Amino acid sequence: MSKLSRLDSVRLLATLPHPCGYLPDREATTVFIDPQTPVDRRLYSRLSELGFRRSGSYLYRPQCADCRACVPTRIPVNLFRPNRGQRRCWRRNSDLEALQVQSIDTDEHYELYARYIENRHADGEMYPPSRQQLRDFLIPAWDSTCYVEFRAQGRLVATAVTDLLIAGMSAIYTFFDPEERQRGLGNYCILYQIQWARQLGLNSLYLGYWIEQCDKMAYKRQFRPVEMLRGNHWSRLSEED
Repeated sequence: MSKLSRLDSVRLLATLPHPCGYLPDREATTVFIDPQTPVDRRLYSRLSELGFRRSGSYLYRPQCADCRACVPTRIPVNLFRPNRGQRRCWRRNSDLEALQVQSIDTDEHYELYARYIENRHADGEMYPPSRQQLRDFLIPAWDSTCYVEFRAQGRLVATAVTDLLIAGMSAIYTFFDPEERQRGLGNYCILYQIQWARQLGLNSLYLGYWIEQCDKMAYKRQFRPVEMLRGNHWSRLSEED
């Protein structure tokens, strides 16, 4: 937290220890930016460099007493080179149309979100889904937020919520049709955001936290090179890791 002391306008609040949503045998503590703090794009970008993430209206970071399992990750987009499987995934989804939209507070988006949570995360904290949950989690759009929907012949198959930072892009969340398994839509949406960040001249795509013991996060290591925040320094994962 030493670097945060230089950001005089930032006040941190901490939760009490609570059951960890990823590692069931551990307790978690989360620090978050005081909601009364004005957060512009510059401050948001700086906090992202320090490992903070956005959820709804909050910027937060795990700060557990005896655990450092949550590791912030990002992709240096200009250095990224897709592997064979990622190239196949890109080609497989060449028929999709990507559209930026103003809002995802619609029945169509909620129905897709609910099916995604029910099929992919029925064992997690977000189950069961609700319309209010979607609104609290993804619909409080900041001035940096973009909604991108992906359609196959007009049918909505995926939605990505993305925040544009000063020098990077933050992949907030993606939900997609769980029946379209052959498409690899989760990976495709990351590939799309990497390309988008390049087109905008940005340096990095932030992917959130990686936890080694959590199989659902293993995909983040497949986008090489990937950088991880260890302590106060971002370091690149070697090809051998």
